[in-house]
Amino acid sequence: MTAVPQIGLTREERRLAIYKSPDVPTDPSTVTAGTPLESLNLNWRERDLPENVRTKHVHRLHPYLGKYIPQLVEIFLRKYFGPGQTVLDPFCGSGTTLVQANELGINSVGYDISAFNVMLTKAKVDKYNVAQVRAELLDIADSISHLGPLTKGQRSLWADVRDQLNLSDLDTSYLKDWFAPLAIMELMTYRRLIDTRSYEYKDLMKIILCRSARSARMTTHFELDFPKVPTKEPYYCYKHRRTCEPTREAGKFIRRYTIDTIRRIEEFNSIRTKAKASVLHGDSKKARIRKSDGIITSPPYVGLIDYHEQHAYAYHLLGLEDRREEEIGAAANGVKPEARENYVEEISAVFKNAMKGMPSGAPLIVVAADRRGLYGDIAKRIGVEFEGVVERHVNRRTGMRSNEFFESVFVWRKP
Repeated sequence: MTAVPQIGLTREERRLAIYKSPDVPTDPSTVTAGTPLESLNLNWRERDLPENVRTKHVHRLHPYLGKYIPQLVEIFLRKYFGPGQTVLDPFCGSGTTLVQANELGINSVGYDISAFNVMLTKAKVDKYNVAQVRAELLDIADSISHLGPLTKGQRSLWADVRDQLNLSDLDTSYLKDWFAPLAIMELMTYRRLIDTRSYEYKDLMKIILCRSARSARMTTHFELDFPKVPTKEPYYCYKHRRTCEPTREAGKFIRRYTIDTIRRIEEFNSIRTKAKASVLHGDSKKARIRKSDGIITSPPYVGLIDYHEQHAYAYHLLGLEDRREEEIGAAANGVKPEARENYVEEISAVFKNAMKGMPSGAPLIVVAADRRGLYGDIAKRIGVEFEGVVERHVNRRTGMRSNEFFESVFVWRKP
């Protein structure tokens, strides 16, 4: 059985629960409201869910650390929600819950404190005229391709470039540290074209800009997820096992991601439903949360990721509102007892606020790596009824992090 009544399991108890799982990982399409929790096997391997399936259509418009896979969300949407109902994600992140809900005809509402996360989620769930998307994205990409390489003498003229593009509001010190002169020219020109031309799908272009900037940073290939300092000289690459050069341009990424974005938008457009998806920028502890029929979410983990810093390039390139001081569980705050207590208090506040607009008996599906056993306390503080918990061994992870990792899927009910 994978559904067990304990909260805050030890590593050995998790191993035992997973060892007793059904042999075959669950096919999300087979799950119904009547599927028992104890019959679920969420321990997918690479051969069960290859990377291209886990990142299907718009789920990979932009890389995002710390998100759960759509197949996990689909299972619990099928079991606890139906077409016409509304699912809430108070930590919507990259929008996985909202995208999967739309696939199944379920309305959705998402909140996030990060302006970048809100922009990314909106880009995924917006309705598009795919022919116009293709025309506009190719048009702006073609404009960038006409830029010529900078001469040696031009490489020190960033101030002139900044003034020429009328982008004096930007933090140029960050850009000069992390990007080569040609990459700056290409990225800034692309942004300037977004601002000055009468395109309809500007937010989608901003996602391409940010994705290209992420790849164009002068960092090592093996530190792309968590770069610490800029790398401006050749280096030995542990990923490719040879000497590599830091990236000097952004145009090639703009072209590559333009084609990829068009393909992903077209793919999702062919299966999307008429279900509504609303994305709001706000603090879900305090916001006036809209009514819903329940929650599916993966809250930030205590002391693990700084979500604003993860996408620092987006904030510097676009001048987005930075609210990192309001992040819950930020890595910068650490994991000491005071940080853990603040985390429990703030996560509890979010759920209490969200439950105000939910009917009695509404499900709260919460995916968390509860290594420190905090969610038992959270459940008590918010007064939910405990239905079960499904333990999951996550054996495919983002980037270079290969250590053993477990997630718990807590299933609660509003009294």
